[in-house]
Amino acid sequence: VQLQASGGGLVQAGGSLRLSCAASGQTFSTYTIGWFRQAPGKEREFVAAIRWSGVSPYYTDSVKGRFTISRDNAKNTVWLQMSSLKTGDTAVYYCAASRTTNVGDSTGYEYWGQGTLVTVSS
Repeated sequence: VQLQASGGGLVQAGGSLRLSCAASGQTFSTYTIGWFRQAPGKEREFVAAIRWSGVSPYYTDSVKGRFTISRDNAKNTVWLQMSSLKTGDTAVYYCAASRTTNVGDSTGYEYWGQGTLVTVSS
């Protein structure tokens, strides 16, 4: 599975962005797709994940109610809709594919996209 993240950019606090993760490979629909982010000087952290079925997505507490993850297996794409953005959301965002059950653990993800930069200004 090859992943390509896109949609990052510069946005003011309170604004919105939608990130996309486009995948190649016939087995895309069998993978959990997760979004992680890494801010300058900080470790990579889990943001959200969605299993192949799209049911019951997972979010880290700091983005609940603001971010929404969704997928369309027919289009081999996962989206991360980000709203009410805060300066603390500034980071490089990565999408990744996993078959593990622990969706929040980055070590379980087999494939990673190249990252897309999100900058939220005050």
